[in-house]
Amino acid sequence: MRSMLLWLWLLLIAFPAAADVFTYTDAQGNRVFTDQPHKGAQRVDIPPSNNMTATPPKSVAKKKPAAVKPSPLFHYQVLRILVPEPDATIRSMTGELIVSVNNDPALQERHTYRLLVDGKPFAEAGRSPVFPLTNIDRGTHQLSVEILDELGRIVERTASQEFHMLRISLAQKRQAQPCTVEDYGVRPECPIADKPPEKSSWLPFL
Repeated sequence: MRSMLLWLWLLLIAFPAAADVFTYTDAQGNRVFTDQPHKGAQRVDIPPSNNMTATPPKSVAKKKPAAVKPSPLFHYQVLRILVPEPDATIRSMTGELIVSVNNDPALQERHTYRLLVDGKPFAEAGRSPVFPLTNIDRGTHQLSVEILDELGRIVERTASQEFHMLRISLAQKRQAQPCTVEDYGVRPECPIADKPPEKSSWLPFL
């Protein structure tokens, strides 16, 4: 009996659930199971299978890497414009000016200075605290300096500071300081072409 149950169990595994199973006793007295109809064979009732179809695993969404938080802003105790002084008057025929700044502590690594003239960046940010300016228009202007970190964030900024540019013309310079014979060809406002002819010390013969 145990052997017959084993054969039946193996047969259930071998044949699909929808196939018919027959059994009969062969000439040697052996119990035979088959899916083909046979003379004298009896149909075997097969109970429905209780196997469950495996549920495919749910796809697990990959977690996005956490965004790197920017470092907190570094603060300077002092940031000021040394040159020019507040409300300074600059006299320059070509509108030239030197701006320099000072800060404490020293400029940190990967930090840069940026000069603003009338609220607009005058040049690319850099590590030098000295800014040579040229061709500044005549009139009153506002200066300020910013320190930027490696992310371009403004770390510190000075208050706006006024200066006045006086661009003196050549005629005004000549009027303020008349040209002498030695000045022609030396001072820009005294070109050699404007040098008056020298008077001869010899009297013409009669």
